[in-house]
Amino acid sequence: MGDHPSNLGGLLASELAKLGIAKAFIADPVVVDEMQPLARYSGMPENPRLSIFHALNQKRVAKLAAKKLKKKYQQCNFVVFHGGGGISIGAHQKGRVIDVNNALDGDGPFTPQRSGGVPSGGLAKMCFSGKYSLKEIKLKIKGMGGIASYAGTSDVISITKFIQTGKKPKNSGIKVNRRQAKEILEAMVYQIAKEIGAMSTVLKGKVDGIVLSGGLAYSAQILDSLKKYIGWIAPFIIFPGGDEQTALKDAALSALKNIKSIKNYS
Repeated sequence: MGDHPSNLGGLLASELAKLGIAKAFIADPVVVDEMQPLARYSGMPENPRLSIFHALNQKRVAKLAAKKLKKKYQQCNFVVFHGGGGISIGAHQKGRVIDVNNALDGDGPFTPQRSGGVPSGGLAKMCFSGKYSLKEIKLKIKGMGGIASYAGTSDVISITKFIQTGKKPKNSGIKVNRRQAKEILEAMVYQIAKEIGAMSTVLKGKVDGIVLSGGLAYSAQILDSLKKYIGWIAPFIIFPGGDEQTALKDAALSALKNIKSIKNYS
């Protein structure tokens, strides 16, 4: 369901398991699908909304947030933001992700490398203009879209330093001036805030916390800007970065302790 390095994880684990080193498990893959029926409608029957997101990290930080609130994950409602090269924002209701943007293939806010949702009529015209190949369109959606397409780089750290100091880091690739760089970053934050707000309405305003993770959650500038837009919805619970290795380890240990929970899809 998409071209991404994460597709190799299960295959690599399976090959290692064949060597007799250990059993192979996969947990919370990117295509975890708990979406409610209403969330699947796109307005185009041939093109339904799909659940493709950073499930492993989102589930992990949501459970950590619940623990911080001294509750079980299944007792909480969270809007969870994972921000890296791609961005996913999910509505977690009592332990299930009932709605989330397709973080891989053109949905949600634009990101450092991806276009997010774009005006569909304009995209259709581009596709049939004869100016672009399918490969080029795909790159505009994922890889060279978003901040990279505007600023010449997807490196948010370099862009932030440029905004703060007015000096472009060496070999940064930044092709815009300071004012433009600031506006591009703020536009991304604006779209992230809109998506978080939308997911809070999915939860009917009953939100125990807004959980923020991924590389972008290290940026004080981004977090401060987000608070101005959505700080009124619910408290921020921040887990910068991502620790997918620990999440996989914990899932495997849980499975080994409860063999009945293991599902075989072979």
